[in-house]
Amino acid sequence: MSIIILGIESSCDDTAAAVFRDRTILSSLIAGQEVHRRFGGVVPELASRAHQKNIVPVVDQALREAEVRKEELTAMAFTRGPGLLGSLMVGCSFAKGMALSLGLPLIAVNHLQAHILVHFIIEQGKTSEAPDFPFLCLLVSGGHTELVIVRDHLDMKVIGRTMDDAAGEAFDKSAKIMGLPYPGGPWIDRLAEEGDPDRFGFARPRADGYDFSYSGLKTSFMYFVRDRLKEDADFIGKNKRDLCASVQKAIIDVLTEKLTLAASQTGIRNIALAGGVSANSALRGTVHALAEKHGWNVSIPEFRYTTDNAAMVAISAYYQYLAGDFTPQNTAPFARLPY
Repeated sequence: MSIIILGIESSCDDTAAAVFRDRTILSSLIAGQEVHRRFGGVVPELASRAHQKNIVPVVDQALREAEVRKEELTAMAFTRGPGLLGSLMVGCSFAKGMALSLGLPLIAVNHLQAHILVHFIIEQGKTSEAPDFPFLCLLVSGGHTELVIVRDHLDMKVIGRTMDDAAGEAFDKSAKIMGLPYPGGPWIDRLAEEGDPDRFGFARPRADGYDFSYSGLKTSFMYFVRDRLKEDADFIGKNKRDLCASVQKAIIDVLTEKLTLAASQTGIRNIALAGGVSANSALRGTVHALAEKHGWNVSIPEFRYTTDNAAMVAISAYYQYLAGDFTPQNTAPFARLPY
């Protein structure tokens, strides 16, 4: 008998819903929130209000596109955390209410674990190329940067994490300093294609073991630009592409140095990327080049599965369902949720 799961994602500023039959995706919808662009970042209060407005039509449309009636669902899944508490509460409350009304089991999903499990999504008519266990995953998003050893679908161990800013934050804050729109990461990626990555040098902060640090790099970039603007008010305009290429190289160097170290010391040759920053073309290219050099088997998700989405919630919930990992109705979301 098939397992049909409705997954809901509301950890930040995207309201998303997806329907799965076993591991196969039937529908996946996302409603974004343009309102945050004018502020240069996500405003938590505005995000939670927008989720309340979007969640019913998004869920309704996801069921319609999947051609699944709500009475056919096997389970309800939602992101419990980590994320913005107000946003998480909207998705959590909706999922609990719908599960209670339909008599369905409830599954609370770890947002970071879900990002990793996108590699196991099957699309109709396509062949799945999931990484073999064990694999080493570099999880890089706007709020998190981690190295994770994945031994099974629900058996994950974090061996390295950021000590301060995440790589995605370094991208966005650098972009903001240059006056680029939010989110800044994709803008830096595009402009960097025409820039010289060796034109400017920025600090590569050091952290012990497999941990990461980006606050020093961000500060180095900020002071460098500030000092050059004192000499030339149009410094950013004249050098924007080289600035983007140089700061992007610095961010990626830190990521790939730790990834290479971890792969060497653990002996794991199956390597995966996950999270929003895994969409960065330079990071993808660098990891593929390292794979050629070190003999890695690399898995990188399709672009639509890199940023926050509900498909990752549903696939994680599928494996939790098989494991009998259900959630009581009194479950509350958490802004910070460890593995």
